[in-house]
Amino acid sequence: MPLLDDKVVLVNGGSQGVGAATARAAAREGAVVAVSGRRPEPGEALVAELTAAGGEALFVRADLADAAQATSCVTRVVEAYGRIDCLVNSAGLTSRGTLLDTTPELFDRHIAINLRAPFFAMQAAVRDMVGRGAPGTVVNVITSSAHGGQPFLAPYVAAKAGLAGLTRNAAHAHRHDRVRINGLNIGWTATEGEDATQRAFHGAGDDWREQAAARLPMGRLGLPEEIADFVVFLLSDRSGVVTGSVIDWDQNVLGALD
Repeated sequence: MPLLDDKVVLVNGGSQGVGAATARAAAREGAVVAVSGRRPEPGEALVAELTAAGGEALFVRADLADAAQATSCVTRVVEAYGRIDCLVNSAGLTSRGTLLDTTPELFDRHIAINLRAPFFAMQAAVRDMVGRGAPGTVVNVITSSAHGGQPFLAPYVAAKAGLAGLTRNAAHAHRHDRVRINGLNIGWTATEGEDATQRAFHGAGDDWREQAAARLPMGRLGLPEEIADFVVFLLSDRSGVVTGSVIDWDQNVLGALD
């Protein structure tokens, strides 16, 4: 039986990168999939792809920097399908800033997208699950940088570290409701967004992936499809009773030194 057979899954930030890969993986595993995003073109194209493959899908246009729209994504899914079974928070802002040069505006935007949006999306989703007395699952896509990160990721780390703590707090609060909430601290991954970030902030050329891969233990970056499979596993009953776990999905080992 497919891992997510007949489940209703919302992937916030699902129109590209890890989110889009997760939407595809969830659809392959039998889920009805809704994806949210700011830009309609990639979101609607993904929905058309999933529908053409025989699935049922919905695009919800939303700017997740607005807390009301983060909530309304869930509301839209519940209105369309009568419930939400699984939520994936995969949207992320990775623009650079250090402790010394980050403006209040940049800091607030990181908090809005990387922490506040997942908070209020989870609030709405868990409220539906608890209200129906039904089990559910949430996966928050975080980052290995939440452990400390590079100096140029100060506001990003602040927000994502908050999301790691929120993941554990919410999981503890709702474990008796049979709502399981977990997170993934993902490492360096080859996505469209990462390509744009490397070019915009680090002057990277067309060979940046090859140069990066040469410095990594496994000789390559992570792939969105690999993360997506892990997310689907955590969403599914196959992951058992696991909740409150923030798993390091990375090829570097935290705390280990050469």
